[in-house]
This record gives sequence, C-alpha cells and structure tokens, in this order.
Amino acid sequence: MATTILDGSTFCISDDDGDIADSTSGFFAKDTRFLSLLRLTVNGERPLHLSSGRVEYFSAAFYLRNPLAGGLPQDALTIARHRFVGDNMQETIVVENETLNSLAFELAIDIGTDFADIMSVKEHDITLGHPKDALPLPPLAKCRIDEGQREYVFSDSGEGNEGTRTQVIFSQPGEYETSRVSFRLELAPRARWEVRIDVVPSLEGEVSSSKLIERHFGEERQRVSDALSAWKLRVPQLHASWDQLQLSIDQSVSDLAALRMRGGNSDAARLPAAGMPWFMTVFGRDTIVTCLQTLLLGPELAWSALEVLGELQATEDDPRIDAEPGKIVHEVRQGKAARRWFPAYYGTVDATPLYLILLSEVWRWTDDAALVRSLKQPAMRALEWIENSGDLDGDGFVEYQKRSANGLDNQSWKDSGDSQRFSDGRLAETPIAPCEVQGYVYDAKLRCAELARTVWRERELAERLEREAAELARRFDEAFWIEKRGGYYALGLDREKRPIDSLCSNIGHLLWSGIVPPQRVDALVDRLMGEELWSGWGVRTMSAADAAYNPLSYHNGSVWPHDNSLCALGLVRYGRWDEALRIVHRMLGAAKHFDYQLPEVFSGLPRAETPFPIAYPTSARPQAWAAGTPVLMLQTLLGLQPDLRRHVLTSVAPDALPSWLGDIRLSGVHAYGRLWDIRLEDGRTRIEEL
Repeated sequence: MATTILDGSTFCISDDDGDIADSTSGFFAKDTRFLSLLRLTVNGERPLHLSSGRVEYFSAAFYLRNPLAGGLPQDALTIARHRFVGDNMQETIVVENETLNSLAFELAIDIGTDFADIMSVKEHDITLGHPKDALPLPPLAKCRIDEGQREYVFSDSGEGNEGTRTQVIFSQPGEYETSRVSFRLELAPRARWEVRIDVVPSLEGEVSSSKLIERHFGEERQRVSDALSAWKLRVPQLHASWDQLQLSIDQSVSDLAALRMRGGNSDAARLPAAGMPWFMTVFGRDTIVTCLQTLLLGPELAWSALEVLGELQATEDDPRIDAEPGKIVHEVRQGKAARRWFPAYYGTVDATPLYLILLSEVWRWTDDAALVRSLKQPAMRALEWIENSGDLDGDGFVEYQKRSANGLDNQSWKDSGDSQRFSDGRLAETPIAPCEVQGYVYDAKLRCAELARTVWRERELAERLEREAAELARRFDEAFWIEKRGGYYALGLDREKRPIDSLCSNIGHLLWSGIVPPQRVDALVDRLMGEELWSGWGVRTMSAADAAYNPLSYHNGSVWPHDNSLCALGLVRYGRWDEALRIVHRMLGAAKHFDYQLPEVFSGLPRAETPFPIAYPTSARPQAWAAGTPVLMLQTLLGLQPDLRRHVLTSVAPDALPSWLGDIRLSGVHAYGRLWDIRLEDGRTRIEEL
C-alpha cells in the first residue's frame, strides 16, 4: 500500500498503482472516509505498474504503462499520477504517447464514496481478509453531477449526516456518468495530456467554486512544504558514521513531521497523532510517550501535548466513557467515528501518571517554571485521580476495570483483550493493577514532589508525595515480586490480588521508572535479556516459556520498538550499559529491514531462525512511538541528561563506548534556551554550548 498523510487528521491509502479500490483504502478526513473509490483504466483495463512511492509525507507519485487493450501496442503510453494530500486531496494524471504514431484510446476514472467511519474501516483491516466478522460497510453514496462545472458532489444520506459532502472536480471536460468519468483521447506522436482531480471533503455541507479550490491548493502546497522545511531546520542536525543510526533518525524526523496534527483550542498547537492509518488522532498514552522520547528534538511537541491533554482532562464522572475527574484522555475521535464511538474516551490508567512525568521532564530540559505554574491545576487533578478514582479498592495501587459497555477490557499499554495472562495461559480478571503503572505513579510522585518544592513552593505537599512514593515502592516490592524462575516482577495483580505471573517486557518499564530496589536489579536484567524474553532483535512482550506465548500475537510475544526504547533507558538508569547497547544495536539493525522506518510492532520469532525480522500484518507505519524510538535510542547512546541545577547538558555514558557506534555529531540540541553540540569521538561523549 502507498500512503500520503498530513497533519494527523487527513490521509490517503491506495495500492501501488495509486488506485483506491479495496475495503480499507480511501481518502480520510476527520475520521471519515470521503473517497472510497478512485480507479483508473485505459480501454477498460488497469494500467501496468512501473514504480511508485512517497515523495514527501504529503505527496506520492505512481508511474504506469498502458495495458495491452483496445489495440494499444506494448509500452505505447506512460502514465504518471502525482498526488498531494493536505486539508483536501489533489491528483494530476499525465499521459504521454511514447511512439511515432498517433494513438486513440479511452481513459476512464471510477469514483465513489461510502462515507464510512474509520472504526468500521479499521475492523475490515483487523479481520485480515474476513470482513464477514466486521460490520458491513455502507454502499456507495449517490451523487449530483454538474457536467458544466466538471464536478461530482456526493452527499451522505444517513441520519444525522446531512452535512457530509465530497466534492470531486475535474480540470478537463469528459463524459460524466454516475460513478465514472471517461475521456476519449487522440494523442499525436510524443504528445501529452493531463487532467487534475480535486477532492474536497466537508462535514458542514460546504461546496466551493473551482477557482477558490485551485487557489487554496496552491497556497496549501506552499504552506505544507514550508512547514516541513521549517521543522527539519529546527530539529538538531545529526551526522553519524553508523548508517543505521543516521538513516533511522532521518526517517524518524520525517515521520514525526508527518504525524503532527492540530489539537485543542489553538490552531498553532502541533502534537503527534498515534499512528497511520487507524490512529491518526490524539491518543493520551501514545502522544505522551512520543513526546518523552523526542525531547532531544526540542520541547515544542511536548508543550502542545501538555496543553491539549490538559484541556481534554476529564472533569466529571461519566461511566459511559470511563471518565473520572482528573483522568487524562485515552482517545479522541471526530466526525462520524465520534458519533459511533465517542468524541473522547478515557479508558486508560497510565496516561495520567505519564502526563505528570512529561510535565516534569519538560521542566528539567527547559527550567520553564511558568509552564509548570500554568499547568498546576491539571497536575493536581491528576494526582487526585491517582489517589482516589485510580485506586479502586484503597490498597495503594492503581487498578483498572471498565465501566463503559463499549470500553476496553484492558486499559494498560497492552490493551488487547487477551494480554493479561497467567503463566499457564489463564486470563486474569479485572480489576487489574498493572505493574508498570505502579512504577509510573512512583516516578510521577517523586517528580511532582520536586515541582512542589521548587516551583509551586508547597513543601508540605512535596514531603507527603515523597513519603507516599517510598511507601508505594515498599509495598510494590512485597506484592509483585515473584521468586520463581530466578526472580522477577509480576505483570500485574488480578481481582483477588494474585500476582499475574507471566514474565513480560513490562519489567523493563519498572527499571525506567526507578521503582526497582538495587538488590533486585541483577535478577531483573537477567530475565529481561535472557533467551526467554530476548528474541535477538529485541525484547519480547511475553516470555517464550509462558503458555500464552505467540510470536505473532499483538502483545503476547511480539517485539515493540517503543517498549524496547524504554527498556534500554531503564537499563542505563541502573548503569547496565552493555545490555542497553545490545538493545539499541539490534533494534536499529532491525530498522534496516523495514527501510529504516520501524513499525509499531513486529514478530518475536528468534533471530537465529529468521534472517530478518518478520513484519506484523496490521502494524501501523508510521507510528508515533515507533518513530520516537531511534530518537530516544540516540539520547541513550550519548547518555544525555539535563542538569537543571547547573543549566547544562551532561552525559552519563562511559568513556569507552563500542567502536561500531563510529563518530556522531549532533548539533543544535535545545536545552535551557540555548543550543548545544554533542560529539561522540573515539568512544567518548563531549558536550559544548554553541
């Protein structure tokens, strides 16, 4: 599939010929499919493929040749399709006669839309070719044809959708029929012909004139191009002799630019959407983790995320959407998807402590006390949620249990329905207290204590939070530690407070949070990097020795890049550099096999048995926290940490890093309102202010 995307809310999925023709392709805006059919034929048959690909994240090109149909000789015509996706979509089709003879033929374009909401389309993707298990997709909508204006206007006839429109305008006159326009062409030798197709979506029933649309596209192309150039100039510039690092970072920078979306009440706010194609929206957990991973590129994404997620923070108790006061949103939807699902859904227990961690980390990189003061209210509400609604039974641990009939059964980052399993394969019953969430809460309380003491000037609050964090760490170790298999922490506690004893990658998040006491570190690292969890490409989500292990499952044996990036950072926190470097080396080695664009998830099959990592069939690409993974791994390699007290960047990296890293120069890192230059030469990291 070829994709072009922009701003997180508008994107196009097509096949490698540029056609939109199957159940999961289309042009999408505001979680609605505004075009579900765009198919090109020559003399009634599809052209033959030559080559295709994305040009930039907002544009793609498709190169074709004519089929042997209607008397056309082989390779007589070349056909180029140039597609641009912004707020609207524009395609230019160019046909050239490559022969010494005149050629006559028919070029036709089938068009249509079903106005399906994105959740329905996603179900057809997840069922992997078995749409009988998914809700049926709507039929193609009826249209009004204005041949004089060379346009089609499709309208949604569904109840409550009267304002939903798709306007399709052609630049050339042709023969206009329902769902098809055809052009009878005669091309002289070496002659060319082109047609432009403008596709304009609307939820408000708006229909624009062709002149206004043409001017809008011209302005928008310039705006999008300028925005990409500005982003690439603003982020730090990397020069690395290790190609896998250089190319992975280059791809990440482009993917993060593509995933930026407008959010909240400010048109200027840009924050990362979760992933292409089905999660091009605000996801609390994914958005926050991506911002934590990418602070090395600057604080702008994190500033926007903190602002927008603060605006969306729940203020009322609403069981229909699993909302409670102070809770950070899980998922936001627009348009028809919002009417079918929810405009906002709050079924996650980790986004709230992660929000506090992000607020603290931005402050540590910027010393922006004004930001921390301005967000004190959402921070205090988040702390109150952790203390009250988040702790369902008052035992000091944060648990989840869905209240919404349409909500998620599991509400930690491993949120698939079968992810919480005992080592014998039994499913755990909710309420469940996930292990990594207790680590996040521990870290969040210590960080908020620091903010309370330094910025909010509330010493009593700081001391209380520090006491609570220490007590949580003590009780967590008692309740979650399992002695068997060499010792490790349980995946969670079930409704009976029994440890869910499968061995999972979540233990790496505990190292990242700092909740692990020193005497447990060796055992935990041995489990994390032992052959049961370590696939050779990365840390698996579940141990191969557990009954529910499946290397092709979503959360029970697969490898997630973002998961590994947090594990590596956690290992560095405890000084375990050899293991952290092993994760980085193998993960960026895996990136090479995905054209340096790490997917959301890939198979946990052993590296010894596969010459390359095996793709997961419905994995999102690009996906925000997968795109953030190389950036955080670069920070990990360099050992970079902000020193708030001295207002400098420091490195905790050892003096003899391995030779395979080569030389690295990272110029223009933002910290404390200044720019920094970081070099890795001869295995040593050096930092200078520019």
